[in-house]
Amino acid sequence: MRRNCLLSLLGLLLGGCLPEATPAPPANPPPLASDVDVAVERGLRWLATAQTRVGAWVGDVGHKRQDSYLIYVSAEDQRQRGRGHPGLTALAGLAFLANGHVPDRGPHHEVLASAIEYLLSCGDGYAYVTDCETRMYSHAFAVLFLAQVHGMTRSRAAEVAEKLRDSTRFIVQAQNRHGAWRYAPGSDEADLSVTVCQVQALRAARNIGIPVPKSTIDRVVDYVLESRIEYGADAGAFYYKIHGRGARTRTTFAVNAAAVTSLHSAGIYDARRYSRALEVIETGYDEVSQWYPNHFYFWYGNYYAAQAMNFEGGEKGERYFAKVTRDLLRRQQPDGSWHNDVGPGDAFATAVACLILRVRLGYLPIFQK
Repeated sequence: MRRNCLLSLLGLLLGGCLPEATPAPPANPPPLASDVDVAVERGLRWLATAQTRVGAWVGDVGHKRQDSYLIYVSAEDQRQRGRGHPGLTALAGLAFLANGHVPDRGPHHEVLASAIEYLLSCGDGYAYVTDCETRMYSHAFAVLFLAQVHGMTRSRAAEVAEKLRDSTRFIVQAQNRHGAWRYAPGSDEADLSVTVCQVQALRAARNIGIPVPKSTIDRVVDYVLESRIEYGADAGAFYYKIHGRGARTRTTFAVNAAAVTSLHSAGIYDARRYSRALEVIETGYDEVSQWYPNHFYFWYGNYYAAQAMNFEGGEKGERYFAKVTRDLLRRQQPDGSWHNDVGPGDAFATAVACLILRVRLGYLPIFQK
């Protein structure tokens, strides 16, 4: 107080008032909305050029093995055979929808119409949406995309509705005795990573009036809550698996993001049940971003972390989105794409980046609170 008085006296002696101190700008201000708009549009343009003549996007089909990715069918093989990756195609299609594009009009309508045609062709008329050895991940993403685009296309409306009914029923029937899902339909094992995809697909289908048994949702909620860690330093976070080989051995950034999004998609919004998981997402982001910037871990984890934090909102949400948005904008490649060197490939990273940057717009019903 004495110092302030002396400063005021000095100001009077000098014949005026001292100017008020100007607050220092934030050390890391969030990116401008206009910069995000430009980045997303560049990403979508790159995706449009990467779409193949059959309406698909190609990417390495496989699964993670520790920190590596075991490839079954390569992107190049898909391209040569005139096939594609249905899960990746669905994510790319969702990226266009999340930016306000629709299949019957607008600058990217042909991109979306072609993606729908391709996904309707997958599975050779069967309910299981698969191509080039893709499994339940891809099936769920395809159902999610078709549910979001339902009602937007007049030319294939009946076929989209029929595919959705059959494919949704397939997910319900593939739920195992634990109340969850694994890579292949009918597997007795289960994990949160595959399960969250199925729950979101079921939520999207139910939102447009496709019947989903309440018992299916109740059982998956029980499974997710049973996956909570009860004791120790990680108490309140979630295990990746609680049944089968490697059960109850690890929890990760991506697993906790999947758990929170699973519960949200099932209609559970009681933060007391997943507050520790939100802390893991917030405190774990920097490490994942630093050590795995181009890895499957970063892209898949943040696809669900962005959704979890969007529902959370508040200061936690603002801090998370400021970080991930800054990282995405500075990592975008000169051609508009984003890079994924361990996982399905650049089309996967670019589609997910565009989705993360558009989660808060709420154009996709599945992203709405």
